[in-house]
Amino acid sequence: QVQLVESGGGLVQAGGSLRLSCAASGRTFRSYSMGWFRQAPGKEREFVAAITWSGSTTYYADSVKGRFTISRDNAKNTAYLQMNSLKPEDTAVYYCAAGGYSSTYSTISSYSTYMYWGPGTQVTVSS
Repeated sequence: QVQLVESGGGLVQAGGSLRLSCAASGRTFRSYSMGWFRQAPGKEREFVAAITWSGSTTYYADSVKGRFTISRDNAKNTAYLQMNSLKPEDTAVYYCAAGGYSSTYSTISSYSTYMYWGPGTQVTVSS
């Protein structure tokens, strides 16, 4: 079992930055791929970014590529999402998730790959 808790959300103006953190406890954090998803009101949960267990490979949705950076610190059992150049359309609840081994974009970006989810943190970007 893995417990995940997100932090770092908040209200920011367009063009600003936020860094989300995802603290993990329980089973070995380094065994899992980590992903970030988001869900805006009235929309389905969508993939944002993911990182393999070693941190050697990262994946991004086209909508955030070049603006967001995912990283992890296995010694601290924490994953991060650095969000720069934020836009109003980035407004959503952001969730981190821990999943099994994945080596392709199609699997690591899939909701069904992830077994454990955090409760989410709200990010609001004002125009």
